[in-house]
Amino acid sequence: MNVKTRPHNNTRLKLSLWLALAGFIALLFADIDMHRASPGQELLRMAQGLMAPNFWSYREIASSAFNTLAFALQGMALASAAGFILALLYRHPAVRGFCAFIRAIHELFWALIFIQLFGLSPLTGLLAIAIPYAGTLAKIYGELFEETEAAPRNNLLQSAGLSAFFYTTLPLAWRPLLQYTSYRFECAIRSSIVLGFVGLPTLGYHLETALGNGQYNDAAALLYVLLAIVVSLRWWLKKALLPVYLVAALIYLPPNAHFSWANIARFLSEDIIPAPLRNKANIDYVAVFDWLAMLWQQQILPGVTSTLILSQIALLLTAILSLAWFPLNSRQFFSPLKRSLGDGFLIIARTLPEYLLAFIGLLLLGPSMLPAILALGIHNGAIIAHLLGRYSGELVLREDACTGINRYSYEILPRVYRQFLALLLYRWEVIMRETAILGMLGIGTLGFYIDSAFEEFRFDRALLLILCAAILNIIADMFARNLRQRLHLRPSPETL
Repeated sequence: MNVKTRPHNNTRLKLSLWLALAGFIALLFADIDMHRASPGQELLRMAQGLMAPNFWSYREIASSAFNTLAFALQGMALASAAGFILALLYRHPAVRGFCAFIRAIHELFWALIFIQLFGLSPLTGLLAIAIPYAGTLAKIYGELFEETEAAPRNNLLQSAGLSAFFYTTLPLAWRPLLQYTSYRFECAIRSSIVLGFVGLPTLGYHLETALGNGQYNDAAALLYVLLAIVVSLRWWLKKALLPVYLVAALIYLPPNAHFSWANIARFLSEDIIPAPLRNKANIDYVAVFDWLAMLWQQQILPGVTSTLILSQIALLLTAILSLAWFPLNSRQFFSPLKRSLGDGFLIIARTLPEYLLAFIGLLLLGPSMLPAILALGIHNGAIIAHLLGRYSGELVLREDACTGINRYSYEILPRVYRQFLALLLYRWEVIMRETAILGMLGIGTLGFYIDSAFEEFRFDRALLLILCAAILNIIADMFARNLRQRLHLRPSPETL
């Protein structure tokens, strides 16, 4: 082993131990009790539903599927354009901070805000996806532009300006940029589905209804449609056809909304203003302090604590599952037939949104952190496992290399562990975002208090809690990025 690599290896080992320790300590404070006495009976009903899907209305199912794709296409188109423009300015701290803020707020939280302004309209779904995705794409595009080879640009007589960028930097970054945008479109489909859980007419709306009513045959049909859409992306998502798809989406589901300017003005100038500050003529600072203290003690502190506990356990489970599952689609371990079966399992696990998996888990196990932990671990573990499996398949081993568990332990794992840590830290902030919104299912994270504030029309509280969730995600992202830089872990963007 190169002596220079030993300090980094030791630091990575220490980081792994600290992450594991944090997860196990969090387990001591987590509510993971099973509140359903016999989940087996409900699981059997779900299995029977999967075996006999009921396509109850082809027209309604097709309409919700087209709505799902329309929201995803329109949202990604707007996000890609905005993200590209922001990426050109990403070197400026103000732009980086703005992008970090808008991507730190989950799509569901954006949807809850825009529902107050535009109702359950196509415009709400479009903006709920486009805004956070623009922040994410700006970050990735900006990093891709920064990491391109500088020599071609430096050889120009005039290396500054947009012309130099379009002739040197952009061509070099174009392929990974397209790959990541394609991956984000798959994510946008999942986000579009989840928007159905707040009332927008996507597949998620009918899934929530069917699962909540125990109509598992109907839910199975919707799940199969979702899987068919995602699995078939490689065949129908072609660059040349994207303009056609976008025009069709705009015609099928125009991003319009019926709204009242008076309601918007009241929401922005009164509803979101903290209650003690609404009387501008006579501000009671004691009342302001009491209001903040009450929110801190009763909602912010318990919400942040539960979010951190749940996310750390989910991160630990993600690490365990990804290391256990990545051989499933690696050519180093299985034949093509077995790899296709393993990859099929990973596709299903990563296609189903965490929110949907947690909802199903709540039906089976009852209300606790356990369904959320399992949902986050399964989904994110499958994503990392897929990427690690593909990465490990490209490794070249000696002809006399060992096989079986010895190959895994001594040949493959040491070589992919650096990439594993990079991907795990990259997913940390994502897990934190998803943990917050799972509170909308009744788990005591920040999302629970945000959802309750919207239901009670206390929009001032909701806005403050959303800001707290955003700050928490920004801190997690900064911490994970700092760790990656210290350990020299710079993975390429996730692309499936």
